[in-house]
Amino acid sequence: MKDLLKTNCFDIQETMIIVGSCLEIMQPKAYKELKQISSNIYDVCLEKEHLNMVVTKIIGMVARGKIKKLIFATVDKSPHCVQLHYVIKELENAIDISNIEIINYVAVDNKLIKIPLEVISLSKNLSKLSDKIKETK
Repeated sequence: MKDLLKTNCFDIQETMIIVGSCLEIMQPKAYKELKQISSNIYDVCLEKEHLNMVVTKIIGMVARGKIKKLIFATVDKSPHCVQLHYVIKELENAIDISNIEIINYVAVDNKLIKIPLEVISLSKNLSKLSDKIKETK
């Protein structure tokens, strides 16, 4: 695993997996599942690093045009790690990522759970989320 912020923007492959740094220790089987997808795994801790630094770094990597698939994976329920999934919207606001397949996972009970982009977007909009909960009651 490579440190995202210490990696050269040109040292990338077509599939890039970015994980919360605690994932490998907290959910080792889920991490192993990711390694089967690609060994090109980068870690970052959003308790330590500011989200804006991470976004800027990923923009630099994506702008090189080499990345075809971008995967984000974190442990579930972490208020810090959840921010990693918000990088996507920031990328969309800054550059064209329409040609990149983006996948989001959270690890629960050592399994990867795929999270739709709609869920990530909704999690940032607490008023809409509140309305959805009211609809189900």
